[in-house]
Amino acid sequence: MKQKKNRGIEALKARYGWICITPWIIGLVLFFGLPIIQSVCYSFSDVALTTDGLQTSFVGIKNFKYIFAQNADYLDYIAEAVIQFFYSFPVIMIVSIILAIMLNQKFKGRIFFRALYFLPVIIASGAVLSVVLTSVSEGISNIEADESVAMAMFDVDDIVSSLGLPQKMGDYFVIVIDGIMNMIWNCGVQTVLFISGMQTIPSLLYEVSRVEGATKWEEFWLITLPMLSRVIVLVAVFTMVELMTAQNNSVMRQAYTFMQMQYYGEGSAMLWSYFIVIGVIMAAVLGLYNRLCMKKWE
Repeated sequence: MKQKKNRGIEALKARYGWICITPWIIGLVLFFGLPIIQSVCYSFSDVALTTDGLQTSFVGIKNFKYIFAQNADYLDYIAEAVIQFFYSFPVIMIVSIILAIMLNQKFKGRIFFRALYFLPVIIASGAVLSVVLTSVSEGISNIEADESVAMAMFDVDDIVSSLGLPQKMGDYFVIVIDGIMNMIWNCGVQTVLFISGMQTIPSLLYEVSRVEGATKWEEFWLITLPMLSRVIVLVAVFTMVELMTAQNNSVMRQAYTFMQMQYYGEGSAMLWSYFIVIGVIMAAVLGLYNRLCMKKWE
């Protein structure tokens, strides 16, 4: 009798849960599911805007042939986005976890500094930024404060030439230094997620490690990182999506330009091709992390 009663309570909870998430499911289907299906159809169609609405005619892989064979910039933009990802992603992850460790310590003004590091996320939002930059006529939605600041400190070309390094390496260093300000600017959400993950780690583990004579470095590698394994996956996925879909991304800007010019088929083909590239990179990164770290920590 008691088992039957418990089963009835669980069923009631499940029913209430489905009722609560039903509006979200409806919104997901209407505002995300249907547009995604339409976008896939557009990528294989010739889309024209007429007085009767959008007229589509199936053209197969014509749009994909155009962006890969006839568009001179698309492949270069993809290569630029991938290169930018591979030097930005590890820096953002490392800086975020370092900031989280610092801000998770007990010191006076800890709440203030946590809010300070999260402030760029609030300022970078479209609504706040539009108010801050009302005097600017251009529609700025992403701050690029790094280029003039970083390059005014020292001349990278002189340093590279004095060390006898190739010019291509100097160009790479220039790109990395140019992106430092933006990478630090983009660490707000990641830092908050790491802090929340660290606060779930039982303090008993650190107390035992201190009794055993473990150093801070050993605590970090043997306790903090393994206990943050799931949080690292969340932060990694968030960071990869954020980097690959940033508004200053050349591929995204070109696709949006095509959309504004009413080349909906070509624009959709660009976005879906780029989505496949992003998916492969994310699968590779998460697969390596699972094989090299997650299984070892578990």
